[in-house]
Amino acid sequence: MQGGYIVNSMILRVRNLTTKLRIDKRVHTVIDGLSFDLEKGKTLALVGESGCGKSLTALSLLRILPTPPALPPEGEVLFHGENLLTLPESRMRQIRGQKIAMIFQNPTAALNPVYPIGYQMLEVATTHLKLKPKEAKAFIFEALRDVHLPATDEQLQAYPHQLSGGMLQRVMIAMSLICSPEILIADEPTTALDVTIQAQILDLLKELQEKRGMATLMITHDMGVVSEIADEVIVMYTGEQIEKSGLKTLFENPAHPYTQALFAARPDAALHQRKLPALEGNVPKVTDLPKGCRFAPRCRYAMEICEHQKPDEFNLPETGHVAKCWLYDEELKWKIDDEEAFRS
Repeated sequence: MQGGYIVNSMILRVRNLTTKLRIDKRVHTVIDGLSFDLEKGKTLALVGESGCGKSLTALSLLRILPTPPALPPEGEVLFHGENLLTLPESRMRQIRGQKIAMIFQNPTAALNPVYPIGYQMLEVATTHLKLKPKEAKAFIFEALRDVHLPATDEQLQAYPHQLSGGMLQRVMIAMSLICSPEILIADEPTTALDVTIQAQILDLLKELQEKRGMATLMITHDMGVVSEIADEVIVMYTGEQIEKSGLKTLFENPAHPYTQALFAARPDAALHQRKLPALEGNVPKVTDLPKGCRFAPRCRYAMEICEHQKPDEFNLPETGHVAKCWLYDEELKWKIDDEEAFRS
């Protein structure tokens, strides 16, 4: 039990989620067969560089991608047995914001600058909960208290530009809590904040999750954020899951060369005056993806097979997770010249 909620029950099952964009009369896959489960009271982190498909995954789950260029997502997104990808839009409107809420990277852009925050929070309560304004106010005040903001009429009359970045992000979190969602999707919620406020927001999210029993899908490129909040991690690259494991396993035994490169590029006080290792190259454009392994052009372990054949997903029983990399094919191990260096 956690905060009075059962935390071992599955709330969301995603199977073979695939999203495509039509660009210049050609169709390109931007989310490629992604599958995962999300449990009550647990946090799953999607990690990767910008352009790896993390935010597109969240927008696909909620079916809020712009069409065109996006085509309807394929696969299954099962929420209490309902496939969100096949529901009529009227039913999806009941789920978005009420059952599955999302907070965005930039609260300044997410809030309307010409309306007070109280008006915008009231709109959420009256739209989703069908409450009268006086009744909705109690829900709004409770949400503000939960995120440690003053629950006063004066606070509700403030405009977005009158609040700091940290306060705006707390307002966004409060808005998402008004309807007591079962799933919270947090898309880079701390990126625009300084490290002190970032830590406060992460502590707040953990506190609220324990109190309300929400499942959380955290989208981030910051391994520090992952270490603070995640139970399970999926590493994404060009719309694919390339590694998946529990938090402790990933940090102790990163398997995929891309994951290893992400860890190596983290700032570390132990580096002193030494140059910070960098991951060379860029995430390829969706219109020009490599034929084989999509990370091969940037990978120091790339083999001939990597250039022309997409890798399978291999189970790593010794570490308890999976990686999509030919280096874990038992029949190809002899091709690694320096396996000891790879493992380190």
